[in-house]
Amino acid sequence: MSLVHRARSKSPWVMHFDTAGCNGCSIEVFACFTPLYDLERFGIVNVGNPKHADVLLVTGTVNHKAKRVLKTVYDQMNHPKVIVAVGICATSGNVFHQSYNCLGGVDKVVPVDVYVPGCAARPEVIIDGIFLALKKLEEKRRDKDANHREVEPTGTSGQGEAAVR
Repeated sequence: MSLVHRARSKSPWVMHFDTAGCNGCSIEVFACFTPLYDLERFGIVNVGNPKHADVLLVTGTVNHKAKRVLKTVYDQMNHPKVIVAVGICATSGNVFHQSYNCLGGVDKVVPVDVYVPGCAARPEVIIDGIFLALKKLEEKRRDKDANHREVEPTGTSGQGEAAVR
């Protein structure tokens, strides 16, 4: 693992996105960044731009209005990326799952890597979910590097041939 990848895995940037719901889990996510829990002591930084984020924390059930926005935020993130569904609303839709305007959990719109249970999810559980997400992110980066190394241009013929190792 290169120095850059090692440094990036130890200081991920996290973005929070709330689709809909009671905002109970959103308040707990914000509590994770307060001095009481202080996620920044681990090098985890909260950012507001999806283009800079490695991890997306999604709270609330997904409705038809938020579906397009969530998909846009997901598409704007760089690869590799990890999605964490925080709370039972983001996991399954909770009491809103049979509502006419709700799709259910976050996994109906974007692929989810880590599910954090709870209503509202406790900050300790959210922090544990973020650390699970960091392990997934490191695996994805390792896979991306391995795939990148497998196909390299040989440069011997000058025609841009690829070699598989």
